[in-house]
Formats: sequence, C-alpha cells, structure tokens
Amino acid sequence: MKEHNMSKRVVVAMSGGVDSSVAAYLLKKQGYDVIGLFMSLGACLERLAPKRKACCSVFDARDAQRVADHLDIKFSILNFKSEFEQVIDYFCSEYDRGRTPNPCIRCNQYLKFGKLMDYADKLGADYIATGHYARVTHTKDNYQLRKGIDQTKDQSYVLFTLTQKQLSRIIFPLGEMTKKEVRQIAHKINLPVKDKPESQDICFVPLSGYQELLNERIPTRLKTGKVKDSANKVIGQHDGYQLFTIGQRRGLRIALGKPAYVSKIIPKTNTVILGDRADILSTTFLADEINWIAPYHPKPALRKTLKTLDAEVKIRYLHKQAKARITRTGNSVQVVFKQPQFAITPGQAAVFYKGDTVLGGGWIKKVIK
Repeated sequence: MKEHNMSKRVVVAMSGGVDSSVAAYLLKKQGYDVIGLFMSLGACLERLAPKRKACCSVFDARDAQRVADHLDIKFSILNFKSEFEQVIDYFCSEYDRGRTPNPCIRCNQYLKFGKLMDYADKLGADYIATGHYARVTHTKDNYQLRKGIDQTKDQSYVLFTLTQKQLSRIIFPLGEMTKKEVRQIAHKINLPVKDKPESQDICFVPLSGYQELLNERIPTRLKTGKVKDSANKVIGQHDGYQLFTIGQRRGLRIALGKPAYVSKIIPKTNTVILGDRADILSTTFLADEINWIAPYHPKPALRKTLKTLDAEVKIRYLHKQAKARITRTGNSVQVVFKQPQFAITPGQAAVFYKGDTVLGGGWIKKVIK
C-alpha cells in the first residue's frame, strides 16, 4: 500500500459486503478519517434479494449502515439511480449490437471511480478506497496498477480504465491480503457481515438471466430469426440474436449430434451461426478505446515511436492471460496471440499485462481470424 499522511480523509465505497467492510476497518485502524459511502443504484429491487449473490440492494444498504455503526465511522447513501440507468442502457445496447457487454467495468469507470471521485472532492477527501483485490505502486515518474497478491481473487482486469490521476488518489487496502485473511479479520472484529456470501452476479440482472431484462427493456428489438451451421445451412430458429453470446453452448435447443457453439452473431440479418469448437478459436482481433496506464517502454522518446510490444493479454475475467504481440495504431490496437484462444468476444475487455503490472487495455471491437 502507498504511504499516506494518516490524518488524511478517505471515502470508502461500501457495498455491504465483507471486502469493503474490512477495507474500511483497516483504513480507520491506520488513522484515516474514514467516510463510508453506499451507492444506491435503484435497479436492485427487494424481489431480487436477499437470495441473490449480488450487491447494491436495499438489504446491502442496511448491511453497510450496520458495519459503519459497528466501526463508528461516518456513513452516507448516495442516489446514483439516473447515472446507473446509463450502465443498464449500455448493457442492453451492446447485446443489440451483437456484442457481449461488461457492465461491471463500465460501472467502475463511470461510477466507482468517476462519480465517487467527484463526491470525494466535494467532501474535501484526499483519497477514495474500495475492497478490490488489486495494488497501486508508484515510482517518481508514475503510478502502476498491479495484481492483487491473492491470484484467485485478483481484480486488476476490471480496473484497466483507471488513469494516472485516479491511481494517485486510490487505496486498495486488500491488495496485499488473501480472501482467507480478510474473512479472519471480519470474524476477529465481529463484523455484522462476517459470514455474508460473496457477490457474484450482475446486480441488475434477474435470477432467471439477462434474457428477461432484455425482454423488459428492448422487447420490440427481439425478433425471430434463423440459426445456421458453419456451412450456411438453416438448422433452426431463435427468438432474438440479442439472447446469445459468442462461445455459448447451453440453451441452444438444437440437436446436431455433436457439441455446438455460437460462433458468430450477425445483427444485420438477424442470424446466429453455430459451429464446432474449432470455429471459435482465433488468434487476432482489434480493440479500441485504449487506456494506457503504465509505460510500455521505459524511455519516453521510444514510447512515441514504438509500434509493437509483446505482452500477456486477458480477454475476459476468468481467461488465463496468454502471450501476444500488440500493434499500436492511434487509439486502437491489433492483438495477435501466439496460440489460438477460445471465444474472443466483441464487447469484452482486453487487458494487457507485463508480469503482474497492468499496462492498459481496451474493448474488443472485431475478431480478424
């Protein structure tokens, strides 16, 4: 963790879960003036909780308040409903484009490290903190985003949009800890949420799945269309291409006598293509909206002219990062993996690593081959 003046004020994003609660406790213990903040998103209704393994419900707000009372820290609830509607709109529109969204990263980008930073400024806070398992280190020249020590919980992938300015004011108290250690602390200080399950689901998606949300939000866009095989033969029909994602195998309801995967989604013709596993193994893709965090070359003069670099690339949260060559073209890149990867999916994030350091990342735009 960065060294800080212990009289400084920090705003902690408290979700009502174990991680953010322990983060708040650790910061108070270190002498910070801690203010807990729960972001009310207005999208998680009581009917979705408490059985869901998600965050942001009214039940979570109550848990966060109980933790703040237990820790004797200031606590506020902010209404981000209108701002969060934009995240839900993004989620639905990406599926409507035949892409697969990652709303958690967009929420981090726009709310947790966007609106939350604005709120911290209004309170005169020096830092913001969250319960993410990641680390921030720095040299005299820049800040680096690095993986959390607990490799099974590392969340650096969902934080690739962070900027140097943001990293200079962010604290991740759990970055040097394991999940087991965090639970142990929660029990030791008898936190009200010490045994609460982890949040795993997208908070605004119903238990039945995102298809129900799309039926509610964009019902006129969901139309029956053709399902074809890799030879362009019609083998069935679907109820909307928006209900599918690249690499999907479950719920296809088409018997081909062999494993079949969604290999292509064509919004223009309302068509879903199924293929073998080999059909969705690819090596090359384009990504845009690139955010570079750490220098990809130690010498500034060479950074301006360097067009290619070798790194490890992760194409979804649970993907095992793989070696690739990245070619820069303005604010876009072409990524070529050394070995074919399964289901490179437009709309998902591609994050670039050197060891445990995040160089940056972007959004997968198009699979080339």
